[in-house]
Amino acid sequence: MKSWIFLAAALGLGWTSAPSDNWAEFRGPGGEGHADAAGLPRDWSDTKNVAWKTAIHGRGWSSPVVWGKQIWLTTGTPDGKELSVLCVDKDSGKILVDHKLFDVAKPDELWRKFNSYASPTPVVEEGHVYVHFGTYGTACLDTKAGKVVWARNDMPCNHWRGAGSSPILWQSLLILTFDGYDVQYVTALDKKSGKTVWKADRKHDFGTNDGDQKKGFSTPTVIEVGGKPQLISSASAATVALDPTTGKELWRVTYKGHSPASKILYGDGLVYFTTGAGGEILAVKPDGSGDVTSTHIAWRAKVGAHKPSPLLVDDLIYVVNDGGTATCLDAKTGAPVWKQRVAGTGYSASPLFADGAIYFFAEDGSAQAVQPGREFKELGKSKLEAGTECKMTPAIVGKSIFLRTTDSLYRLEAR
Repeated sequence: MKSWIFLAAALGLGWTSAPSDNWAEFRGPGGEGHADAAGLPRDWSDTKNVAWKTAIHGRGWSSPVVWGKQIWLTTGTPDGKELSVLCVDKDSGKILVDHKLFDVAKPDELWRKFNSYASPTPVVEEGHVYVHFGTYGTACLDTKAGKVVWARNDMPCNHWRGAGSSPILWQSLLILTFDGYDVQYVTALDKKSGKTVWKADRKHDFGTNDGDQKKGFSTPTVIEVGGKPQLISSASAATVALDPTTGKELWRVTYKGHSPASKILYGDGLVYFTTGAGGEILAVKPDGSGDVTSTHIAWRAKVGAHKPSPLLVDDLIYVVNDGGTATCLDAKTGAPVWKQRVAGTGYSASPLFADGAIYFFAEDGSAQAVQPGREFKELGKSKLEAGTECKMTPAIVGKSIFLRTTDSLYRLEAR
C-alpha cells in the first residue's frame, strides 16, 4: 500500500470555508444530523445522479467529513494491522492523500459483522484534521501540508468488539471516549500538542462484571445549560454530564442497557439519547445534580433502536431501529406519532435531515427520503447495486450527498 499520494497544489490553496461548505464531524454541524443544503437528489442508483465514485482500499466504517474542497476519512487493512487516513478532492473524487499512520502488531478481536478497525469518524477544522482509531492511535494532521502534527498510541483500552466512538472538538480540546471491555473512561487532549488535559474514569455501577456489557460506542456532545457547558456522554448503564474543562461529573441517569452507539441530541431544553441494547430512547432535563434518574427523566419510549442515532426536526423525534422500522415521536412528550417500515435491510447509519427531507440509509445500499411531519410521506427511494454494503452515515454539503460503502465513496448529486 502506498503511504503517500500527495498533491501539494490541491492541498495548499488556503481557502476559508463558509459553514455550508463544511461537514466537520460525525452527523455534521453540532452532530445534529442537519444540513444546510438545497437541490439534493431524492433518489439515485449506480448510474443515476452519481457525480463520481472513488474506490477506497481496505475496510473502514468511519463517515466522511468535509472541509472546503477536502473530504477526509479513515480506513485499515481487514486484519487491523495497518491504519490509514485518506483525503479525497470534493470536486473530482481524486485521492489526494493516502497515508498510513499506525502499524498494529496484535489488534484485539473484532466483531466483523458490525464493526471495523477504522470506525470512529474524524473531526476537521480550518487547518487541521483529527483522526482516531481507539486505543490503536490518535493523530492530528495539517490539512494544507498533509503532514502529521502529533500522534499518540499510548491510551489503553481493550475494545474487543472494536472501537466506535468518534472524537469531538470543544474550544482547545479534543475529547475522546474509551468504553472498552477492561477500562471505561473519557479523556480530553490539548488539540495543538496532543497532551492529556484530563481523564475521567466511569464511576457508576454497571450492574455486571461482564466486560462485554460495559463497552460503549457513543459519541458525546457539548451543550450549554444556564450559561455553563456540559459534556453529555453515554455509556453502558448510564449517561453522564461532565464539566468539559475538568472532566468532573455533574449529573447522571442510569438505565438497563449496554453498548450504546448513538450520538446525543439536545433541543428545547431536553437531552435525547438511546440506551443501546436496552432499546429505549430517553429525554432528560439537564439542570440537575448527582443521580437524577428518579427526578429528571421527562419521558422514555421503547423504540428498539441500537446503532442509528435519533434525529430532531422541529417538534418531532425520528429514530430507526436496526431492523428498519422508523418511529416518529412527539419531542416534548414522547407520545408516538407514527411507525413505518422503511426501505432496505438492516440499519447502522443515522438518518439525516436536509432540503426538506429526512434520509434513511440501509446497510444493503437502499435509501428512502421521507417528508418530515406527523404523517408518513415518501419523497423518493434508492438502491445501489446488489452486494453493496453501507453502514456509514453520509455527509451532506451543498447539493451533494457523500455516501461511503465498504469499498467506495460516492458523490450523489441531481444531474
